[in-house]
Amino acid sequence: MRRCRRLASVVLVVSAVWPAIARAQPPADTFDAAWKIVRDTHFDPKMNGVDWDAVRTELRPRAAAAATSGELRAVIREMLGRLGQSHFALLPSSADSPREAPVDGGADPGFEVRLSGRDLLVTSVEPTGGAAAAGVKPGWVLRTIDGTAMSTVLAAVDQALPPRLLNVEAWRAAENRLRGPSGSVVRLGFDAAGDQPVVLSVTRQAETGEPATIGNLPTFHVRLESERRPTPAGRPAGIIRFNVWMPAVDARFQQAIDELRDAAGIVLDLRGNPGGLAAMLMGISGHFLEERKPLGVMKTRDAQLNFAANPRLVNARGERVKPFAGPVAILVDAMSGSATECFAGGMQSIGRARVFGQTSMGQALPALFDRLPNGDLMIHAYGDFVTADGTRLEGRGVVPDQPVPLDRQALLAGHDPTLEAALAWIDQGKPGPGGTALR
Repeated sequence: MRRCRRLASVVLVVSAVWPAIARAQPPADTFDAAWKIVRDTHFDPKMNGVDWDAVRTELRPRAAAAATSGELRAVIREMLGRLGQSHFALLPSSADSPREAPVDGGADPGFEVRLSGRDLLVTSVEPTGGAAAAGVKPGWVLRTIDGTAMSTVLAAVDQALPPRLLNVEAWRAAENRLRGPSGSVVRLGFDAAGDQPVVLSVTRQAETGEPATIGNLPTFHVRLESERRPTPAGRPAGIIRFNVWMPAVDARFQQAIDELRDAAGIVLDLRGNPGGLAAMLMGISGHFLEERKPLGVMKTRDAQLNFAANPRLVNARGERVKPFAGPVAILVDAMSGSATECFAGGMQSIGRARVFGQTSMGQALPALFDRLPNGDLMIHAYGDFVTADGTRLEGRGVVPDQPVPLDRQALLAGHDPTLEAALAWIDQGKPGPGGTALR
């Protein structure tokens, strides 16, 4: 299943140019506006230990002297980076300089990569994408993109980063090069099974799914799919995957739950899901909880919002139902972020779900979006999230109950070790009282 690379690009890559009216403003005005917005809305009055006034004194002269939009953005991004936290970014409204054309990154080759050791490993291939048509397989190692060696690209990534962030930066470096205009062709080099070198021309395809928009952000494409699959003991298990937390997911998720109520357990595959609207986790969790149990708390500077499950006691046809009470497994990986982390961490904290896979991004701060005087859109965190058991996810991520490392040989053999581990666990799980599951 193709993940929501667009949202991940917004938060992590920030390489495209989003339409807006560019405004002729003194660069210092834009810098001042960005600095003030962060000062007034950051959830921590101590600014994560950063002397915010000193940052302005240091960086404002450089912003005022900026000769191009690119130079100004570099200064603002440096300012945001001083906080050392996620969900601070710029979405440019124009090219960095008059000589640069906007980058069309609306399409991709149709496969996912994750960092494994020093290599970029293909972990999944979209069945209807260009990569599948060209013959790309899970377990292959991506070596080149249009002649550029991935070893060179990865060498430029700061190797001193924690593994959690190193995974994200490696993915970002590859994704910047993999994306391009719809219908364009990218030349890719791989090591296939047995390390046999393979070079393929792959056509990029635009994302599919139901278009969804929020505020000034680009359009997202919402996709959800569900299926039944037997556990090792032959029991029926349900699998639900969706790519982004947007309102369009809700009705489809309810339909999937209705179709899977008789399953021995349900697996929520949130690998590669980079987040979206965090408030949605209250409704989605309600499909698995009969009581309004707290999942976590979002704390802003002046208030806090309690995230509690909203039990779903009526189905789409208006019939009374009980939330699913069987075992629930949640799958995450290095590119599961934001709202996905709040949901997985929240369900984990109350013992309602068991988490499988690799540690998530650790980028779980709720964010706002503000237009700056020059037309750029600034993403800035305004809240912190702590799970019901007091676990802070920012900078930590969701640590799986059952870690499952990436396994190239298993992928080459057509296996999905993370999913298989979850299905095996369902055979051991026993429903607990009140819509909880024993682990």
